[in-house]
Amino acid sequence: MYAEERHQAIARRVATEGRLSVAQIAEQFDVTTETARRDLTALEGLGLVRRVHGGAVPGAALTTLELALSERDSANTEAKAGIARAAAAQLPPEGASILLDAGSTTARFADALPTHRHLVVYTHAVSIAARLAGNPAVELHLLPGRVRPETQAAVGAATVAAVGALRVDVAYLGANGVSLRHGLSTPDSEEAATKRAFVAAAQRVVALVDSSKIGVESTVRFAELAEVTTVVTDAAVGRDARQDLEGAGVEVVVA
Repeated sequence: MYAEERHQAIARRVATEGRLSVAQIAEQFDVTTETARRDLTALEGLGLVRRVHGGAVPGAALTTLELALSERDSANTEAKAGIARAAAAQLPPEGASILLDAGSTTARFADALPTHRHLVVYTHAVSIAARLAGNPAVELHLLPGRVRPETQAAVGAATVAAVGALRVDVAYLGANGVSLRHGLSTPDSEEAATKRAFVAAAQRVVALVDSSKIGVESTVRFAELAEVTTVVTDAAVGRDARQDLEGAGVEVVVA
């Protein structure tokens, strides 16, 4: 596990449990207590946790940690590949239009799109557009806007306006967090505005999220669970978490 990935996981556990000890961190993540203390010091510097004797409690800006796309792409790779395949197996019919969000899991979904079924694909993600440019079955549209380095995706007023003029069959979205109370969320307000526009433009909304995101609440909500048709996740999702989503009216597909 990369240090950045471990930091995010520690911040999530502190958020969920309210307090985490150095010993618990060392045991769960198979690191020394010295490394655990350094991790907490780094997270405290970001405002994500507050150090207390023997461990940490939530900080004021608990879920604002956002990993760069290259770092996220190296996390939970097998789960994300499985999610992409499962989502591709449930594609809309020939000729359908889709919106494809930025993200490491949605990028794998782009790779899984067939080369024999015509689809109209709109995306704001530069890296995803590059992956799809060589797919002969895809009619590709790259949305305008300012490109954020963290996600390699266009955001801002131009992006939201362009999406607002669309009506597509399905929007495929990523998220940093999915919970009953907070819905689907992400750390950045501009990313959230773009995702919110995706939700409004689609007849169906499909969230592609690995199980580590379920139960997590990031800073900015962009969709209520009632607005989501389907969540595609991996087999590590907990039974209670799955039942909670299904109880909220969301179809859960386990890869």
